[in-house]
Amino acid sequence: MMVMKRPSLRQFSWLLGGSLLLGALFWLWLAVQQQEATLAIRPVGQGIGMPDGFSVWHHLDANGIRFKSITPQKDGLLIKFDSTAQGAAAKEVLGRALPHGYIIALLEDDNSPTAWLSRLRDAPHRLG
Repeated sequence: MMVMKRPSLRQFSWLLGGSLLLGALFWLWLAVQQQEATLAIRPVGQGIGMPDGFSVWHHLDANGIRFKSITPQKDGLLIKFDSTAQGAAAKEVLGRALPHGYIIALLEDDNSPTAWLSRLRDAPHRLG
């Protein structure tokens, strides 16, 4: 019969540290892979109506920009893209195509790992 030795405290700490390091590397890899982008179109003032989703779709399609969805939200439109490059291209195209009076902005996903990393980086830290 084979008797298994209990792991020592040193072995346990190395195993725990390695597991934490692998978990952190995996989380960072997920953050880098996160590429979805959201573009928000809102009118500048209250006298301007919400942009038409069909015309937005037409301008994006005419320029070969693929998107995941166009969703009306309160006073504007949210357009989701598979990548930030598509979102940036759409912002440029729609900036030229839509009449003046609209704010077109790329939004960051607040729940994405990259948003958490930027919050941690930008927040002042007090140690001790």
